[in-house]
Amino acid sequence: MKFINLKTIISSALVATLLVGCASSNTNQTVNDNQRAIIGTTVGALAGIILGNNVGGGSKSRNKVVGAVAGAAIGGYIGYKMDQQAKEVADSLNTTVNNDPNAVLDPSQDLIVSHTDNYVKIIFRDAMMFQTNSAVPTASASAKIAKVGAVLEKYPNTLVQVVGHTDSRGSYTYNKNLSEKRASNVGNTIFASGAKNQIFSRGCSFDKPVAPNSDATNMALNRRVEIFLYPNQQSVIDTCK
Repeated sequence: MKFINLKTIISSALVATLLVGCASSNTNQTVNDNQRAIIGTTVGALAGIILGNNVGGGSKSRNKVVGAVAGAAIGGYIGYKMDQQAKEVADSLNTTVNNDPNAVLDPSQDLIVSHTDNYVKIIFRDAMMFQTNSAVPTASASAKIAKVGAVLEKYPNTLVQVVGHTDSRGSYTYNKNLSEKRASNVGNTIFASGAKNQIFSRGCSFDKPVAPNSDATNMALNRRVEIFLYPNQQSVIDTCK
């Protein structure tokens, strides 16, 4: 029996992580869908070669080829699936995928769908979601949230995290409770729409503003609910930092 060299796998996995990090951290160039697919395929192929080289019987060269082909298919599929989910969510909400990082600072953008290599992110502005000081989504907001749930019925393994954010008016505790209730109610609306995904919610109070809480316009930008769609637990981020 041949055992997997865990140290080799960990080292190579770190190389794969660096490949993705270098590609996604270049702020001067937008990574388009084709490039994401290439990145996913490359990382998948690397993982496949590692496994093919360390697992199973038969010739070493044959195992490498088999592992590379399988890894490339898996890596490419994961990248494609996140891109596809973002597009389907955007289509259902009558908008487009917008990966411009400055979109969150545009007051006219009350609904933003974007994605990275690791998740899809949907931003709903507070003004289109809730009445003042209310944690209950309006009827129109509930209809939009339900459309997200309808898309998720096709992706039952996607993990869903709903996060509430407020501006800095009022006490931290009040805003913490309000942000938690809003996130929880949005999560319940997704579930009620028929989605069978694991859904988690949390409130960040005013810990993570997108703009300084210096005027009414900026405060309105900070009041929002964000929905994150993850392919797996390893992709989950701390949304309050």
